[in-house]
Amino acid sequence: MADIRSIDTGPQQVSKQTEVRAPAAELFAIVADPRRHGELDGSGTVKDTVKGPDRLSSGATFSVGMKQYGVPYKITSTVTEFVDADKHKVVEWQHPLGHSWRWEFEEKQPGLTTVTESFKYGTAKSPKMLELFKMPQKNAQGIKSTLHNLAARYA
Repeated sequence: MADIRSIDTGPQQVSKQTEVRAPAAELFAIVADPRRHGELDGSGTVKDTVKGPDRLSSGATFSVGMKQYGVPYKITSTVTEFVDADKHKVVEWQHPLGHSWRWEFEEKQPGLTTVTESFKYGTAKSPKMLELFKMPQKNAQGIKSTLHNLAARYA
């Protein structure tokens, strides 16, 4: 079983990290393609209905069909950071309500990558509302499942 660690990335952020036995470029390619986000989702909320580019870039927008509490809906997010460097890669997008999802990939050695996923809600239009609905805790569990599934896929 993958070792999933909670890490401190600042206030009003939930971040977890694990090691995955795959190159950073391969893992980054999954996240950089919004049509593949359903492959990663450990929360069960992301559906396969995606509209947007095949590969994200800074400023790109993409829409995803979601389902939460039994209610289907669609959100359009905007990529706020996109770094495709040799050993360190980042994809971050902002939800219309202001919170962000961030993925970081750092290849420590060939074929071994530290993967960090974060839910950043301090920039949300109503961080207190997200806390009231226990979204940080719910998303922490989803992140843990996502990272576990990702690591298991390459075990």
